[in-house]
Amino acid sequence: MSRLANRALCAVLLAATALGGTALQAQDTVATYLARIKAIDKVGPKINAVIALNPDAAKAEAAAAKVQGPLAGKVILVKDNVETADPMPTTAGSLMLKDNRTGRDAPFMTGLRAAGVIVLGKTNLSEWANMRSSFSSSGWSGIGGQTRNPHALDRSPCGSSSGSGAAVAAGLAWGAIGSETDGSITCPASLNGIVGFKPTVGMVSRTHVVPISHSQDTVGPMTTSVEDAALMLTAMAGSDPADPATAAADAHKTNFAAGLAAASLKGVRLGVLRKAVGNNPKVAALFEKALADLKAAGATLVDIQFDQSPEMGRDEYTVLLYELRTDLASYLQSLPATSFKDSPPIRTLADAIAFNKAHPEELKWFGQDSFEDAEAMTDVAVYKKARENSLRLAGRDGIDKLLADNRVSFLIAPTAAPAWAIDLVTGDHGIDVGAGNLAAIAGYPHLTVPMGAVEGLPIGLSFMGAQWDDKRVLEAGAAYERARTVPVPHPSLKRWGE
Repeated sequence: MSRLANRALCAVLLAATALGGTALQAQDTVATYLARIKAIDKVGPKINAVIALNPDAAKAEAAAAKVQGPLAGKVILVKDNVETADPMPTTAGSLMLKDNRTGRDAPFMTGLRAAGVIVLGKTNLSEWANMRSSFSSSGWSGIGGQTRNPHALDRSPCGSSSGSGAAVAAGLAWGAIGSETDGSITCPASLNGIVGFKPTVGMVSRTHVVPISHSQDTVGPMTTSVEDAALMLTAMAGSDPADPATAAADAHKTNFAAGLAAASLKGVRLGVLRKAVGNNPKVAALFEKALADLKAAGATLVDIQFDQSPEMGRDEYTVLLYELRTDLASYLQSLPATSFKDSPPIRTLADAIAFNKAHPEELKWFGQDSFEDAEAMTDVAVYKKARENSLRLAGRDGIDKLLADNRVSFLIAPTAAPAWAIDLVTGDHGIDVGAGNLAAIAGYPHLTVPMGAVEGLPIGLSFMGAQWDDKRVLEAGAAYERARTVPVPHPSLKRWGE
């Protein structure tokens, strides 16, 4: 392509972004998205959301043309800690796994492919799903570098599903797969101005997904609408004999998109988590507008004053450390030797720590203190006590009690703070907003829907519900989406303030 032609293509695609997320719907082909990735992900604004492209995407598109259904021909990107059978590695952002081509599909991918979904490529992420270092920049990985927020290129896309959030916001795919242990779907969805859904843990299989914690890990859809997220979840959900947490999934699986168009908030009682709003007056003012829209749509708002126990986060971290050491070893031991082409097979967390020490480019910006803490966390009694306590505080004495005592169906709050400046020197430094850790630790569903922006920076509205109440949470989010009167921002593809 000539330089003049490429400049013209950039202008067309940037104009499409300015028109919003629906601008490409009439022509959402593999070729269209590849051209868009070329124009704004690797050059121009350089969002850097896509870590690898699928060379078989065109073949998949031809096969999808024979499939009927709402997902047929939809083009998605997949977070690069999820294995797909396509000829792309699954790296978790680490140089250690740069040759990790297993030829395996994560089981939930089978449902998506059967529905006619096309895998265009993999997205960048916070390396090891942000569990290598307690001091890091969301969206940075050794393989992919730093992903940027398309609403403000010098601002964080949040993580760890940073590439998935930024890619959907920038129109690089129709939808994307993210994964979450605590906030890794909902935070990047909020900061990038899209819909993100963390299902009940166990609704979707985690087999062949690079793990942190079998207690809290899940995958979920990231899209531009609640309906699209529900369509994806319908294809993804289901029991998997290799993942015991999903034993009850088939009993709770349904058509999550059915009835969304008629879903209503009339008479629905919503618990408003006032202390989760934080101390930013502009976030508070935006939240009040969302509350007004909810009330106008017929919802009854119930103020809830709830103080989280510091024990919950403390014990959650103990659980994540212990399970990272054991679960990552199980995953690494399942990989073929060819996954480690230029080094001896790496089968344990200790091996991964040694690899990073031998490759200083991995540790250029951030260390691996979380890895080292996890390697030292071997006391099973301490772990079991921590899991029991954190689960109680988030679940039975947290969400369950708040719903029951206040006779509300869902809990709502702003999802996260406005995007903070990217800083590889001092790491992330966002302000404390939201209560998504309750849903993450309890393993309950959490949906974020755009509710507007603060100084051009998107903010999401969280809906959290009881275990297996995924469909009703999606219905509430869809009803709010229709009732919302505040405009949501479109990506500027510029630095903040320009």
